[in-house]
Amino acid sequence: MSREGVTPQSEDFSAWYNELVVQAQLVDRGPVRGTMVIRPYGYRVWELLQADLDRRIKDAGHDNACFPMFIPESYLKREAEHVEGFSPELAVVTHAGGKDLEEPLIVRPTSETVIGEYMAKWIDSHRDLPLLLNQWANVVRWEMRPRMFLRTTEFLWQEGHTAHADEDDAMRETMWALDAYASLARELAAIPVVSGEKTPGERFAGAVRTYTIEAMMRDGRALQSGTSHYLGTNFAKAFEIQYQDEEGRLTLAHTTSWGMSTRMIGGVIMTHGDDKGLVLPPRLAPYQVVVVPIGRKEQGEQAAAEARRLGAAIKSMGIRVHVDDNRPQLTPGFKFNEWEMRGVPIRIELGKRDIENGVATVVRRLPTVEGQGKEQIPLDKVPEVLPGMLADFQSFLLARAEKFREDNTVVVDGWDAFVAQVATGWARAFHCGDTGCEDDIKAETAATPRVIATDAPEETGVCVKCGRPSAYGKRVIFGRAY
Repeated sequence: MSREGVTPQSEDFSAWYNELVVQAQLVDRGPVRGTMVIRPYGYRVWELLQADLDRRIKDAGHDNACFPMFIPESYLKREAEHVEGFSPELAVVTHAGGKDLEEPLIVRPTSETVIGEYMAKWIDSHRDLPLLLNQWANVVRWEMRPRMFLRTTEFLWQEGHTAHADEDDAMRETMWALDAYASLARELAAIPVVSGEKTPGERFAGAVRTYTIEAMMRDGRALQSGTSHYLGTNFAKAFEIQYQDEEGRLTLAHTTSWGMSTRMIGGVIMTHGDDKGLVLPPRLAPYQVVVVPIGRKEQGEQAAAEARRLGAAIKSMGIRVHVDDNRPQLTPGFKFNEWEMRGVPIRIELGKRDIENGVATVVRRLPTVEGQGKEQIPLDKVPEVLPGMLADFQSFLLARAEKFREDNTVVVDGWDAFVAQVATGWARAFHCGDTGCEDDIKAETAATPRVIATDAPEETGVCVKCGRPSAYGKRVIFGRAY
């Protein structure tokens, strides 16, 4: 780790982020432009997210499956709107095995088409529905302006794909996925997302309705953190996904798809991080607690032995703990800075004087109460108080992020106020619903409609840009986005 730290957020947020993901040992740049190597520390964060989400998916009755990453070009062309929406991002294989291929292959950007092909084979009767599938996979979308975790050419995700007898059942599935994502974001990532529907201009290619969870980063920008799509019968028509109903009639199925990716890690970084580095919510931290023994030679050996004993006691409480006892060449100050950079929620310092006094110095990554960052706790009490401290820290991060979002979200009615607000945060404004108007707003401000929030109050008014009547019966959240 460099001793220089990272560029302050206030000076250059983008530079801060790009430096931090490397300095905190989350990623390294891949050999192909726009790709990333997820290092063990970063991958552990993904594994913690993945395990929780996988449990929710299975508890709701879905089965995991695995589909090919190479998709015949003809599959995508069968749903015209879908292929048109993805065309600029596609990676295409035209040569393999020493010869030109008869049909180009698409490296999957998403799997609606290939899974639709097999849904059509597996579904015959209404008794086969609902068909609830999920896949954990890598996907490829060629990015012109890559950024680690947020927009990379290759990334990891899960994609749910389901088929249902009718719209009502498919919509229940669509909203279940949205609620699962929102709960995971709040409960694990401590990110207070806003849930709701996308405008028609922001819909997933081929969807009837797209729903999203949107999060505010610490520079005021929005991050789309998970999406759920009701696809209607669009893909069912293209791939002949149909079933015999109870009267023996052939009926098109209604399908859904939904996904969350490693982009969520970028959201964690930009929601909670500060000028010292990462700030990880305890439930997603690879190490929730780090114990750093202090001292040289005999004193250091004594402190290391006590640190290992304490670490074992902490581990017995179900806490992910790391004892930093095998790098005697590094000063305690360097280690403290390193673990702050890597976002560990709680650091325990243990030196000769601490041991003589029967205490440990416990340091939170951020003070949860004014002035409450460091305290001395009796050694025998440390393991039992840590679970409560970690839970408090998790709650603190969620509340802090929620306050930041609310402080930087403003109701606006006039164009000048709108322009000023989206430069630094989110604006709640009326919108006519016209995609051309959306394009004009984006061209002038770089802001887009992020979400029609489900919990927004019903209101009517005139579009903040063109003055025509609002289309949604409530205000829309606009902001610049990643």
